[in-house]
Amino acid sequence: MIKFARKNFALLTALFVFIIYLITLAPSVVEIDSGELATVQATLGIAHPTGYPLFTIIGHLFSLLPLPFSKIYQLNLLTAMWCALAVWMFVYTSKYLLDNLGDSNSKPALSKTSKREKSKAINNKINNGIIPEDKKVIAAVAGGLVLAFSKTFWRQSTSVEVYSLHLFLITTAIFFLLKGYFHKTSENEKFYKSPWILFAISLALCFSNHMTSILILPGAAYLYFNKYKFNKKSLIQIGWMLLVFVPIILLLYSYLPIRASQNPALNWGNPVDLERFIRHVSGKQYQVWLFSSTASAEKQLTYFINELPKEFTLGLIVILIGLFSSFKYSKEIFTFLVITFLTTVLYSINYDINDIDSYFLLAYISLSFFAVFGIVKFIKGFDLKKNSFKLSLSLIGMILLAHIYITYPDVNQNDNYAFKDYTKALINSTDKNSVILSYQWDYFISPSYYFQLVEGFRKDVKIVDKELLRRSWYYHQLQIDHPGLLSGAENEVNNFLKAVAPFERDEEYDPSVIENAYQAFMTKLVSSNISKVSFYIGPEIFENEMQHGGFSLPRGYTIVPDLFLFKVTNGSQYIPAGNPDFEFRVPKHRDKYVKLMENMLGTMLARRALYEMQFDKTNRAKLYIKKIVSDLPDYRLPQGLANVLSR
Repeated sequence: MIKFARKNFALLTALFVFIIYLITLAPSVVEIDSGELATVQATLGIAHPTGYPLFTIIGHLFSLLPLPFSKIYQLNLLTAMWCALAVWMFVYTSKYLLDNLGDSNSKPALSKTSKREKSKAINNKINNGIIPEDKKVIAAVAGGLVLAFSKTFWRQSTSVEVYSLHLFLITTAIFFLLKGYFHKTSENEKFYKSPWILFAISLALCFSNHMTSILILPGAAYLYFNKYKFNKKSLIQIGWMLLVFVPIILLLYSYLPIRASQNPALNWGNPVDLERFIRHVSGKQYQVWLFSSTASAEKQLTYFINELPKEFTLGLIVILIGLFSSFKYSKEIFTFLVITFLTTVLYSINYDINDIDSYFLLAYISLSFFAVFGIVKFIKGFDLKKNSFKLSLSLIGMILLAHIYITYPDVNQNDNYAFKDYTKALINSTDKNSVILSYQWDYFISPSYYFQLVEGFRKDVKIVDKELLRRSWYYHQLQIDHPGLLSGAENEVNNFLKAVAPFERDEEYDPSVIENAYQAFMTKLVSSNISKVSFYIGPEIFENEMQHGGFSLPRGYTIVPDLFLFKVTNGSQYIPAGNPDFEFRVPKHRDKYVKLMENMLGTMLARRALYEMQFDKTNRAKLYIKKIVSDLPDYRLPQGLANVLSR
């Protein structure tokens, strides 16, 4: 058993981590892109930029397996598997790194004997006595656990996200990078026998999943040229790597135009031609938030620094130890990790988005490698005294257990049904064949894709993302998914598409012309549908735009609060609404997205209660107030409603 554990330490670590991940796995859709990405995988669609073809294809194949779970749970399960595999690869790579530190073949151009001897001396210290084999395994495993249970890494394992596969692929690329760096190169070695071909393949797969893989390149370039120098031979070898890299990229990204031409239900960007393909793969839609201002970068950097202790908790102790001790063991690896860390952080802080945490993942991987060095130093420090190995092992174990215990409440999603309940209840509150205009992406529109397109829930309801109406491709998707929705508004659609075309092509444009055409279309969308079906407006549109003149209804129309939405109506007569008998389960850990839903739902129910009171329907008002009190105890009732229940 001990022999098996020594041989399969990385696999056993991954299995342990996977079991913990299963405990915290989300049972359904959660916030932000979870619903959209699950839909893309299940229906073989096209995701938001940059498209993530490898993620989509593998996820779709996995979704076809006849497992006894809902599709969303099955795809969440795949996410946990990717993260556990990333831990396996990290632990294996860490042990490989410790085994090869100081190998003179990693730098064949060393000219000074003193440097070579110093390197070998360090290698001997690590490998021959002070840190024997078992203790290197302990350092690799413990470093892997520090990473596995860091907050953002762990969070990727709980629900569908592209970063789970990204973590496995980028750790694999790091392994083959180090394999190439430590490889003993012979003069006549063929490229196809070199580990660098595997690095090129793994890097191509990384880019086929997520474009932030570019952040590994500066550190990789440092190691590569540190070994081979900048000469004709090293450049030729890079050329060979590109001959492997480029075809894989082109093959996998060809999925986007091929699938787009088949008009899938979710076809973000509709990249059927070269112009739309480049726009989609380059993420042009999001470039407006990149390098936007120094104030934004300062804000994101402050956020990163403040969150770092929450990411690693007590694990920061061994990370800091490793940061100072790793330079002694290998200044090349130290420099590689520092370059990778700084590249990731400096790039990510210049991306002005709310959900920035996942962009720091490569920086956290770099810090976790420092943790491996820190644990090596930690064990060495205690081993200066007799019989202290058990004590050092106990202290490492306590640090890891505390790390897991502290992080667990923030990442646990096993009771998170809030997004499922909110989305289904919202859709169910509307009339048959109704239209909903909203931009609640993070907690309604993204989940609605999954429930409507995968589970077939209330497909009669037409959900329109108001902000995506600013993009030309979205009109094509509306025509495919909701035939007839744009009938009567053809002129307004054409006017907007004509106005927005120069903007999307980086040509000279007039923003006022685009905005006027956009506003005219939205007003026409309401007026051309209101006589045929019920039309609903999201509360965020009312609060952020209608009250400030950013959006207006056709003349003669107004809105009344329903359950989750505002219903468009003509006249001032009383408009009935359904009973608030829906289920809304609030998880134990209420993150900012759950709190937003609670507040929005509480506000809408309160508005409905006040509306009932305007028509002297006190008993009806009490129904909505009771729902707030029972399901949303933290919501503060507005003045005028707090005492209604006592009447």
